[in-house]
Amino acid sequence: MNRLDTVLETPRLLLRVPTVVDFDRYAEMFADESSAVIGGPHVRSDAWRRFLQMPGAWTLQGFAMFSVIEKSTGRWLGQAGPWYPDGWPGTEVGYAFHPDARGQGHCTEACAAAMDWAFDVLGWDEVIHSIRADNVQSQKVAIRLGSTNRGLGRFTPPHDEHAIEIWGQTRDEWRQRRLKGFRG
Repeated sequence: MNRLDTVLETPRLLLRVPTVVDFDRYAEMFADESSAVIGGPHVRSDAWRRFLQMPGAWTLQGFAMFSVIEKSTGRWLGQAGPWYPDGWPGTEVGYAFHPDARGQGHCTEACAAAMDWAFDVLGWDEVIHSIRADNVQSQKVAIRLGSTNRGLGRFTPPHDEHAIEIWGQTRDEWRQRRLKGFRG
Protein backbone atom coordinates (compact mmCIF):
# COMPACT_ATOMS: atom_id res chain seq x y z
CA MET A 1 0.00 0.00 0.00
CA ASN A 2 1.37 3.39 -0.99
CA ARG A 3 1.10 5.78 1.95
CA LEU A 4 3.29 8.57 0.52
CA ASP A 5 0.27 10.86 0.24
CA THR A 6 -0.75 10.39 3.91
CA VAL A 7 -1.68 13.61 5.69
CA LEU A 8 -2.97 13.85 9.24
CA GLU A 9 -4.66 16.99 10.47
CA THR A 10 -5.11 18.38 13.97
CA PRO A 11 -6.61 21.73 14.99
CA ARG A 12 -3.27 23.54 14.48
CA LEU A 13 -1.09 21.13 12.51
CA LEU A 14 -0.64 19.13 9.34
CA LEU A 15 1.45 15.98 9.51
CA ARG A 16 2.77 14.83 6.13
CA VAL A 17 5.57 12.85 4.54
CA PRO A 18 8.85 14.85 4.57
CA THR A 19 9.90 16.70 1.42
CA VAL A 20 13.12 18.46 0.47
CA VAL A 21 11.64 21.88 1.35
CA ASP A 22 11.73 20.78 5.02
CA PHE A 23 15.48 20.29 5.09
CA ASP A 24 16.76 23.78 6.01
CA ARG A 25 14.79 23.91 9.26
CA TYR A 26 15.57 20.24 9.90
CA ALA A 27 19.30 21.00 9.60
CA GLU A 28 18.90 23.99 11.95
CA MET A 29 17.15 21.76 14.49
CA PHE A 30 19.88 19.12 14.43
CA ALA A 31 22.68 21.71 14.58
CA ASP A 32 21.28 23.32 17.72
CA GLU A 33 23.12 22.45 20.93
CA SER A 34 19.84 22.28 22.85
CA SER A 35 18.54 19.53 20.58
CA ALA A 36 18.87 16.60 22.92
CA VAL A 37 18.77 14.05 20.12
CA ILE A 38 20.73 10.82 20.17
CA GLY A 39 24.05 11.42 18.43
CA GLY A 40 23.54 15.21 18.03
CA PRO A 41 24.27 17.98 17.32
CA HIS A 42 24.97 17.41 13.62
CA VAL A 43 26.73 19.40 10.93
CA ARG A 44 24.60 20.07 7.83
CA SER A 45 26.06 17.20 5.77
CA ASP A 46 25.34 14.71 8.56
CA ALA A 47 21.87 16.18 9.00
CA TRP A 48 21.23 15.59 5.29
CA ARG A 49 22.05 11.89 5.58
CA ARG A 50 19.86 11.61 8.66
CA PHE A 51 17.05 13.53 6.93
CA LEU A 52 16.98 11.00 4.08
CA GLN A 53 16.14 8.20 6.53
CA MET A 54 12.52 9.30 6.88
CA PRO A 55 11.55 9.49 3.18
CA GLY A 56 13.42 6.20 2.70
CA ALA A 57 11.48 4.52 5.51
CA TRP A 58 8.22 5.87 4.10
CA THR A 59 9.08 4.35 0.73
CA LEU A 60 10.26 0.97 2.03
CA GLN A 61 8.16 0.44 5.18
CA GLY A 62 5.09 2.55 4.44
CA PHE A 63 5.57 4.66 7.57
CA ALA A 64 8.05 6.91 9.34
CA MET A 65 8.04 10.19 11.20
CA PHE A 66 5.90 12.90 9.67
CA SER A 67 6.99 16.46 9.03
CA VAL A 68 4.91 18.62 11.34
CA ILE A 69 3.68 21.81 9.67
CA GLU A 70 1.95 24.73 11.37
CA LYS A 71 -1.31 25.31 9.48
CA SER A 72 -1.47 29.06 10.02
CA THR A 73 2.04 29.79 8.69
CA GLY A 74 3.15 26.74 6.69
CA ARG A 75 6.27 26.64 8.89
CA TRP A 76 8.05 23.32 9.48
CA LEU A 77 8.03 22.76 13.24
CA GLY A 78 9.62 19.34 13.64
CA GLN A 79 9.00 15.67 13.13
CA ALA A 80 6.84 13.15 14.95
CA GLY A 81 5.54 9.73 14.17
CA PRO A 82 6.11 6.01 13.87
CA TRP A 83 9.67 4.78 13.68
CA TYR A 84 10.86 1.18 13.71
CA PRO A 85 14.25 0.56 12.07
CA ASP A 86 15.94 -2.83 12.25
CA GLY A 87 17.13 -3.64 15.78
CA TRP A 88 15.11 -0.86 17.43
CA PRO A 89 13.91 -1.51 21.00
CA GLY A 90 10.22 -1.36 20.00
CA THR A 91 7.56 0.28 17.87
CA GLU A 92 8.24 3.94 18.52
CA VAL A 93 6.43 7.20 18.05
CA GLY A 94 9.41 9.52 18.12
CA TYR A 95 9.62 13.29 18.08
CA ALA A 96 12.06 16.14 17.63
CA PHE A 97 11.13 19.82 17.30
CA HIS A 98 12.92 22.95 16.16
CA PRO A 99 13.98 25.14 19.12
CA ASP A 100 11.58 27.95 18.12
CA ALA A 101 8.63 25.51 18.09
CA ARG A 102 9.06 24.08 21.59
CA GLY A 103 6.93 24.79 24.61
CA GLN A 104 3.72 25.48 22.69
CA GLY A 105 2.08 22.04 22.85
CA HIS A 106 2.81 21.23 19.20
CA CYS A 107 4.78 18.08 20.03
CA THR A 108 2.05 16.56 22.22
CA GLU A 109 -0.61 17.44 19.64
CA ALA A 110 1.40 15.89 16.79
CA CYS A 111 2.31 12.78 18.78
CA ALA A 112 -1.32 12.17 19.76
CA ALA A 113 -2.34 12.18 16.08
CA ALA A 114 0.62 9.95 15.18
CA MET A 115 -0.19 7.51 17.98
CA ASP A 116 -3.82 7.25 16.83
CA TRP A 117 -2.53 6.53 13.31
CA ALA A 118 0.03 3.95 14.51
CA PHE A 119 -2.59 2.07 16.52
CA ASP A 120 -5.49 2.41 14.06
CA VAL A 121 -3.75 2.14 10.67
CA LEU A 122 -0.52 0.27 11.38
CA GLY A 123 -2.18 -2.00 13.97
CA TRP A 124 0.55 -1.57 16.57
CA ASP A 125 -0.15 -3.02 20.03
CA GLU A 126 2.15 -0.65 21.89
CA VAL A 127 4.17 2.51 21.40
CA ILE A 128 7.46 3.45 22.99
CA HIS A 129 9.51 6.63 23.14
CA SER A 130 13.31 6.22 23.34
CA ILE A 131 14.53 9.15 25.41
CA ARG A 132 18.00 10.12 26.59
CA ALA A 133 18.10 9.81 30.37
CA ASP A 134 18.95 13.52 30.73
CA ASN A 135 16.28 14.81 28.32
CA VAL A 136 13.73 16.13 30.80
CA GLN A 137 11.70 18.00 28.15
CA SER A 138 11.09 14.82 26.13
CA GLN A 139 10.21 12.95 29.31
CA LYS A 140 7.55 15.61 30.04
CA VAL A 141 6.03 15.06 26.58
CA ALA A 142 5.93 11.28 27.20
CA ILE A 143 4.22 11.86 30.56
CA ARG A 144 1.63 14.21 29.00
CA LEU A 145 0.91 11.49 26.43
CA GLY A 146 0.32 9.00 29.26
CA SER A 147 3.46 6.93 28.78
CA THR A 148 5.39 5.56 31.74
CA ASN A 149 9.07 4.85 32.19
CA ARG A 150 9.70 1.17 31.49
CA GLY A 151 13.39 1.28 32.37
CA LEU A 152 16.73 1.47 30.63
CA GLY A 153 17.34 0.44 27.05
CA ARG A 154 20.05 0.47 24.40
CA PHE A 155 20.17 1.16 20.71
CA THR A 156 22.12 -0.91 18.26
CA PRO A 157 25.57 0.35 17.16
CA PRO A 158 26.73 3.00 16.47
CA HIS A 159 24.46 4.62 19.06
CA ASP A 160 24.67 1.88 21.71
CA GLU A 161 26.92 4.01 23.93
CA HIS A 162 24.04 6.40 24.67
CA ALA A 163 21.97 5.63 27.76
CA ILE A 164 18.26 5.76 26.98
CA GLU A 165 15.07 5.22 28.87
CA ILE A 166 12.17 3.43 27.27
CA TRP A 167 8.83 5.11 27.90
CA GLY A 168 5.64 3.58 26.58
CA GLN A 169 2.07 2.43 26.73
CA THR A 170 -0.22 -0.14 25.15
CA ARG A 171 -2.97 0.50 22.63
CA ASP A 172 -5.58 -0.24 25.33
CA GLU A 173 -3.99 2.27 27.74
CA TRP A 174 -3.96 4.89 24.98
CA ARG A 175 -7.58 4.26 24.02
CA GLN A 176 -8.70 4.54 27.64
CA ARG A 177 -6.92 7.89 27.87
CA ARG A 178 -8.61 9.06 24.65
CA LEU A 179 -12.03 7.96 25.97
CA LYS A 180 -11.46 10.12 29.04
CA GLY A 181 -11.14 13.16 26.80
CA PHE A 182 -7.39 13.52 26.13
CA ARG A 183 -6.94 15.46 22.88
CA GLY A 184 -3.21 16.06 22.70
